[in-house]
Amino acid sequence: MQIGIVGKPNVGKSTFFSASTLATVPIANYPFTTVEPNKGVGYARIKCVCEEFGVEDNPVNSICINGIRLVPVELVDCAGLVPGAWMGRGLGNRFLDEIRRADALLHIVDASGGTDIEGRPCEPGAHDPLEDIEFLDRELAMWVVQIIKRDWGKVSRRAEMSGEDLASLLETRLSGLAITRHHIVSALKKSDLAGVGPTSWTDEQLASFTHHLIKISKPMVIVANKIDVPESKENYEKIVDAGYRVVPYCAEAELALRRAAERKLINYIPGDSDFELLKPEELTSQQKKALELIRERVLSKYRSTGVVEAINTAVFELLQMIAVYPVEDPVKLCDHEGRVLPDVYLVPKGTTARQLAYRIHTELGETFIHAIDARTKMRLSEDYQLRDRDVITIVSAKKRG
Repeated sequence: MQIGIVGKPNVGKSTFFSASTLATVPIANYPFTTVEPNKGVGYARIKCVCEEFGVEDNPVNSICINGIRLVPVELVDCAGLVPGAWMGRGLGNRFLDEIRRADALLHIVDASGGTDIEGRPCEPGAHDPLEDIEFLDRELAMWVVQIIKRDWGKVSRRAEMSGEDLASLLETRLSGLAITRHHIVSALKKSDLAGVGPTSWTDEQLASFTHHLIKISKPMVIVANKIDVPESKENYEKIVDAGYRVVPYCAEAELALRRAAERKLINYIPGDSDFELLKPEELTSQQKKALELIRERVLSKYRSTGVVEAINTAVFELLQMIAVYPVEDPVKLCDHEGRVLPDVYLVPKGTTARQLAYRIHTELGETFIHAIDARTKMRLSEDYQLRDRDVITIVSAKKRG
């Protein structure tokens, strides 16, 4: 699972990336520990099952702090987008290449209206952030339109004359964009083009199909930055009224809180609605005032800085993921090394027990016999659909190690 951070220049994308990937606790043996310069690890926040079972866990692929699990999610900080990116303007080609594999997008906007359409600073309130949202929607749609148009004549004729499935043909064409047949079928229905001969599609119909395809295959959360600026409140409400899924956000606040927590000056877990001063004597009066302003203008009003909420919204609402804890011993809740609740996996709703086994290791899936629910100790069949917070043991004919 990969989430892209997108938006025009100078709206706080890099600060969001820095704040969300600043880990206060290292994670061992996790594949994203070392990543490319524009990639990093953010964290979805969930309530761990350790308190329910009354155990002290030993996380390996994630972090648990006071019963809060922070689950790694790969983030991609994409190049700033300007109008005309689909034609290669600015860093358009680089931007579009970076989001190819993204499963969902976080669109960072300057809710204060303090940057124009090109990302240049202007007076707060002078620019309408709704324009930024609409232009990015257009850029993404035009990008995919150009890809489809490269051999649209050939594809559309094959679908009509040879009776080949249009969705399957387009899936092959768009596979590099993490677009599936399911996405395409859904977009055909949304645009009222299911069953319409593709050779007769107008440019408007192709554009409509592509618009819906982007919405479905790259679902987006609008992240309204600078929510602490007075002009942001009205713009935030406008974006909500326009029907977008919006999270209020303050980049500088999250970055300041995480850095203070890293220095053990405050007690703060990403996503908390407040913080606790630990070493007030080591803070200057200016630093104390800055922290109190964060509490007053951001945390007390919006219950968080918005960073973790944005990631959680993408993971659990847009992508419909659930958290599952695989263990080798359903009684002790540990792996073969005795580590309690070592791993948590984020998987799509509808994932079966056998599919989870394959996710853990191919051999485990191939030799799957049954699963065991650690709560009830009941056997579960291979087609059992996992539920959020399930703790599962996979029993196979031959286990690793």
